[in-house]
Amino acid sequence: MLDLLPDLFDHYEDKLTLVQSNWNSFGGKTIFYGEVVTVKCFEDNSKVKSILATPGNGKVLVVDGGGICRRALLGDMIAESAVNNKWQGIVIFGAVRDVGTLETLDIGVQALASNPIKTVKKDVGLVNVNIEIEGVIIKPDMMLYADKNGIAVSENPLDLTVLS
Repeated sequence: MLDLLPDLFDHYEDKLTLVQSNWNSFGGKTIFYGEVVTVKCFEDNSKVKSILATPGNGKVLVVDGGGICRRALLGDMIAESAVNNKWQGIVIFGAVRDVGTLETLDIGVQALASNPIKTVKKDVGLVNVNIEIEGVIIKPDMMLYADKNGIAVSENPLDLTVLS
């Protein structure tokens, strides 16, 4: 399967909300989905690093960096940790770095842009709070579905077997 969202919207348009933005796919997995864990932070990826160092069990981390791309909230070492801890994907409403390495990793990564500058570590940020990205409220435990067509969320898991 090369595309997920078009088929999902064909079957579940009333259960999905598209998170419209200029998303770019940076990870080795172009299609990913899972239960949402959230982080809200500003130019400090301390919470991103600590969450992705824990077992992901197929979940997706959604990071609200305010859409600011002056510093990268994800790099290769944190993404490798996420792969080792079995996270399915990472969505960064902000920037990532080490994009050459990110595309070799078995994880979905979507972000607005790339920027080679790292963040300052102050251990500041909020974990598992409701966040708002482009007018869409994203809550912990929602489901997120992503591919090169974009990103969508739903309140409950969708039956993907209808797509076969």
